[in-house]
Amino acid sequence: MIFEKSKIEQHNSKGEKLHSLKLAPLLNEFPDVEEVISLIAAFQVAIPSWALGTGGTRFGRFSGGGEPRNLEEKMEDIALLNQLNRASGAISLHIPWDIPTNPSAIKALAADYGLRFDAMNSNTFQDQPGQEYSYKFGSLQHVDKAVRKQAIIHNIEVIKHGIDLGSESLSVWLSDGSCFPGQLNFRNAFERTLESLQEIYAALPENWKLFVEYKAFEPNFYSMTVGDWGQSLLFANKLGPKAFTLVDLGHHLPNANIEQIVALLLMEGKLAGFHFNDSKYGDDDLTVGSINPYQLFLIFNELVEGMNARSMNHATDLGWMIDASHNVKDPLEDLLQSVEAILIAYSQALLVDVKALKNAQENSDVVKCQELLQAAYRTDVRPLVAEARLRNGGALEPLRLFREQSVRADLIKVRGEKTTATGL
Repeated sequence: MIFEKSKIEQHNSKGEKLHSLKLAPLLNEFPDVEEVISLIAAFQVAIPSWALGTGGTRFGRFSGGGEPRNLEEKMEDIALLNQLNRASGAISLHIPWDIPTNPSAIKALAADYGLRFDAMNSNTFQDQPGQEYSYKFGSLQHVDKAVRKQAIIHNIEVIKHGIDLGSESLSVWLSDGSCFPGQLNFRNAFERTLESLQEIYAALPENWKLFVEYKAFEPNFYSMTVGDWGQSLLFANKLGPKAFTLVDLGHHLPNANIEQIVALLLMEGKLAGFHFNDSKYGDDDLTVGSINPYQLFLIFNELVEGMNARSMNHATDLGWMIDASHNVKDPLEDLLQSVEAILIAYSQALLVDVKALKNAQENSDVVKCQELLQAAYRTDVRPLVAEARLRNGGALEPLRLFREQSVRADLIKVRGEKTTATGL
């Protein structure tokens, strides 16, 4: 469903006076606040097609009803999110879960909704119906060349789907690895994976990028063939200038210094972008900023500093996407929360006094460094985010409007109580 423009206008008119009162102190405190608001307004976060349905675990899945039944309804849900927050104007497709049966019609529908297609995502971590060879013991690393070829062909098919839709990047995540010592030869697995990726890389159009994602563990628990950012960077460097390392915030061992990883990848010009989520223990796929919002801010602090050092466009030069799967929340409400958390962390990073921080760093003034970072982090930037959204034509409080209009109840009426979206 899509809101009538008047509903958003009525919602905004009710809260505009209070919003102005909250915004005024920030306008007076920060001299470059107009530039900050403009940067926030330009920032977009892609929504993955698999995040519109209820997630789950290996123990169970509890659908909330009204889930999108096809790609068209998923696009409708993302269009609704974007209408509310004006920061979700891109969709990232997962193949084969969301193969467009009529690419030209899907592309036209996206244009009507004001959406673009972000990175395409392949799937060699599951066996699909009718698939000739199994990925039980790996895909691009598999000892059997026929299995590797099957996985390569699938990735090239994903690229072709992306070309039809106007995407410009392919994201590859491999579940390949081993569960027990001695199960595979590490060097051989790496070399076979590299050879496979080279064939996929060769199929990329000139303007495309290849994102190599890594993960410390799961579903293999002794080794992962692309297990950390160093291994991903090795692949990216060997593949060529169109290959980059993709960072998923949940794909690290506990207490990893992700902000340092990000800074170094950015310095090397090999950071592809992000799959945003949050975690307490591992790859928990929780709402962005729900567990450790300070780490999210620190990551964005490194991103802003590093992108500025390379004269990069904050909104377009890296890939920004949510990758979360939830069992106990309304997926649309969760996505609204996640995008808001990302914009808040980004806004706080934009308020860091960079000149003062660099001076404190050069003088080894540890206390001053901490004070400067925490001053920005403790600033309530929600009025800045709301102002950027308001100027873009969105809702002052997207989640409140979503609930006031009983969106989920209306979706259940149209789609039914027992619908299940494609994906995990």
